[in-house]
Amino acid sequence: MSTPSPTPAAPMSLLAELTHRCPLSCPYCSNPLELERKSQELSTETWLHVLDQAAEMGVLQVHFSGGEPMARADLTTLISHAHKLNLYTNLITSGVLITPDNMAALDKSGLDHVQLSFQDTDHTEADRLSGFGNVQPRKLQAAHLIHQAGIPLTLNFVLHKTNISRMPEMFALARSLDAQRVEMAHTQYYGWALKNRAALLPSRAQLDEAASYVEAELTKGGLTIDYVTPDYYADRPKPCMGGWGQRFLNISPSGKVLPCHAAETIPSLRFENVEDKPLADIWYHSKAFQLFRGTDWMPEPCASCDRKEIDWGGCRCQALALTGAAANTDPVCSLSPHRSLIDHAITEATSPEVDYSIVYRKIT
Repeated sequence: MSTPSPTPAAPMSLLAELTHRCPLSCPYCSNPLELERKSQELSTETWLHVLDQAAEMGVLQVHFSGGEPMARADLTTLISHAHKLNLYTNLITSGVLITPDNMAALDKSGLDHVQLSFQDTDHTEADRLSGFGNVQPRKLQAAHLIHQAGIPLTLNFVLHKTNISRMPEMFALARSLDAQRVEMAHTQYYGWALKNRAALLPSRAQLDEAASYVEAELTKGGLTIDYVTPDYYADRPKPCMGGWGQRFLNISPSGKVLPCHAAETIPSLRFENVEDKPLADIWYHSKAFQLFRGTDWMPEPCASCDRKEIDWGGCRCQALALTGAAANTDPVCSLSPHRSLIDHAITEATSPEVDYSIVYRKIT
């Protein structure tokens, strides 16, 4: 028997996607395939009002993201306002637009933390994956400026079949840059990454290799490591975003409020906009947030599973992308009638004839 969906607590985190503009063209970008243009972006005044509403709701953290959030001229204004509201502020950036001047402004704004993304430690591969020439020196300079400002730093690496062997060098780079934390996250296959899955998805042997590197690094201490495994090699799905509409909300550049950054891939859903309704009203009452919240919506075998309030049915966007229906059991689950789709994807990606060409993220 399914459990009625309780009234959710306030969201803990807000991901503010300020823009989809970005100098890089990474083939595993989590942004949707239909990127929003500058003309569609929320105004400064609207974002300030959104931050006010988030604080009133009880949100604790605001993650400023994109695209590249440094492309917004009002970024420091927004961070400063969030800081005054006692919201923890985190900047997720590629670093290529950071300069001494705007770093000083970021520091003055009260920024609490920076997550700096790296494509690789190999300079040639970093250029290839980002679609941006000479990208690594810019990132290293950004890391130096962040360290000089005394702002805590996390390095983000997206792992895939072509860079796993360099994980020891990635850990060494994090230590050399005095990062407090490093996130080693295997590619999650939505949006642009799904288009490039065959070129990115590692083999089981590579996954075991990655795990061994993490274990070896953990024995050294002094560096916090967040390791995110790829869904495709799991037997049970992860609780995507802590459960649909449970802990997290995302606001797109144009103001659409989403339960996760990939939710717009579900074509049957209409997402409310902060320019039309209060944020709290959308979180608590909108049909899109209620649709997969809790357990009432679950089909079998999810409905009778003893993990249904642990993994919350897994990922709705992954179910849609692979099975054609968002309400289906996440095909990652070994109990799913669609698990063969995952097995086929692994076989395809690990075939000797795999095509390594990639489709770059771009606004068309």
